Amino acid sequence: MTSAMPVEKNVIPPDLTEGTSQTYFKDCPVCCPANTIHVHIDDDGDAQVWAEPEQDYD
Repeated sequence: MTSAMPVEKNVIPPDLTEGTSQTYFKDCPVCCPANTIHVHIDDDGDAQVWAEPEQDYD
């Protein structure tokens, strides 16, 4: 699959002091709308991270 949009990586460092379930917003550094970032850290310390476009989160 190809895209006309540039591909840019986002670094998402989880903040372990904010608890095991976190939601925050991160702006795209290139051209896209902001993303809603979800982080869940389970009892074993494993993290699940997923994102969705901010406009889908309202």
